[in-house]
Amino acid sequence: MNKTISTPGAPAAIGPYSQAVEAGGFIFTSGQLPLDPESGGMPEGIAECTRRSLENIKAILEAAGSGMDKIVKTTVFLADMDDFAAMNEVYAEYFSGGTLPARSAVQVAKLPRGGRVEIEAVAVK
Repeated sequence: MNKTISTPGAPAAIGPYSQAVEAGGFIFTSGQLPLDPESGGMPEGIAECTRRSLENIKAILEAAGSGMDKIVKTTVFLADMDDFAAMNEVYAEYFSGGTLPARSAVQVAKLPRGGRVEIEAVAVK
């Protein structure tokens, strides 16, 4: 049985989807834009955007009873692959030591709301 995960610690969905779904012992987050859950604003720099997206994921996983250390796979969508190094530097602050999650990073033509990065994650409960 699937369970919807929702928390005010991350931005509300901007469409017909859930912040995350728990199924089969896994938590699947929707892609997290760098939206501030309180103001709805988005930072400008890629480092700040990456941090905000990862903080949103962290809040969702904590609401689900999981955590960043339980992530097994992430996908990073970048509006500009030239932002990869700066994104990766912040990403490394959240994932270091131990078993690192598998990851894909791709450039996309455009992200919702003019975002520079969107990150999704799969974690174990």
